[in-house]
Amino acid sequence: MRSSQGAPRRRGLSLSSREALWAYAFMLIPLGFFLFFRLWPAIQSLKLSLFTWHVDPEQRVFIGLQYYREMYANIAAKGDLYKALRNMLYYFLIVVFGQVSLGMISAILLNSITRLKGLFRAIYFAPYVTPAAAVAWVWGWMYSVNFGIFNKFLGDWSEFVTGIGLPWLSIDPQPFLTSPKQALIAVAAVVVWQQLGFQVVIFLAGLQGIPRPMLEAADIDGANGWQRFWGVTFPLLNPVIVFSLIISTISTLQMFDQVQNINFTDQGGPLGSTLTIALYMYQQAFQKFRIGYAAAVTVLLFAIILVITLIQLKVTQRKVEY
Repeated sequence: MRSSQGAPRRRGLSLSSREALWAYAFMLIPLGFFLFFRLWPAIQSLKLSLFTWHVDPEQRVFIGLQYYREMYANIAAKGDLYKALRNMLYYFLIVVFGQVSLGMISAILLNSITRLKGLFRAIYFAPYVTPAAAVAWVWGWMYSVNFGIFNKFLGDWSEFVTGIGLPWLSIDPQPFLTSPKQALIAVAAVVVWQQLGFQVVIFLAGLQGIPRPMLEAADIDGANGWQRFWGVTFPLLNPVIVFSLIISTISTLQMFDQVQNINFTDQGGPLGSTLTIALYMYQQAFQKFRIGYAAAVTVLLFAIILVITLIQLKVTQRKVEY
């Protein structure tokens, strides 16, 4: 078929269609990575949780939901799995909201300075790139009752206030990791400290993406610092807040390195006060060699993360009109 000028008419995909095809082509690599390294192991864990474990797959026996009933019985009897779930709720409340709120506040303060901004960012971000095991070892030493730096400071403080006639201000050495009441808070503080740098970088990127004319318009309208933050900055940071909450939640629910390495003599803390689901799964799989039961625990953890993430997306995600 020819056009009215006699030239042949080209047939093919439009520019938008070709761009879409190229986009899907480039997405195949990360999609393949996700399917092979994420989705396939998850499916295998679900399958493994329905069988008794044996090295030879042919000798594994199908037992259905027996491991799941055992998990339910453990929770009902307030066993170790119940303690892990309870601890994860406390970790979620302390770590997630601590990271997000402190990260936002720190980012706002850093965004307002003009000198040495890069240096302060590096200082905040350095703990995040430090191996979690090394961080846990150092903080475990700092929390030590006998020679930890925190109790050394408390001892020096008590001597000082007693010397000036204020003994009622003295503070006794604290057990920290050996106390069922303090161990979880001590571990949560370490996680917040280590992960804070990542949150600061994320919020700094969000703050720098806010259109300057909107902030200038708020200043012209006579808005003070709080009004400008609550009416302009905070709503425009909503996508960053959603991303930060989800990433922090997933990381917190999968806590393992810090809890395992901060106290070698009592992994999981006194009376299971710092036990997490990931550590409980590790103990069942590699200490008690209950691979099938551990696989069932991973399925439970996956379901918890999925449900909490969907709830967060539903509650926090909203459209912001510019």
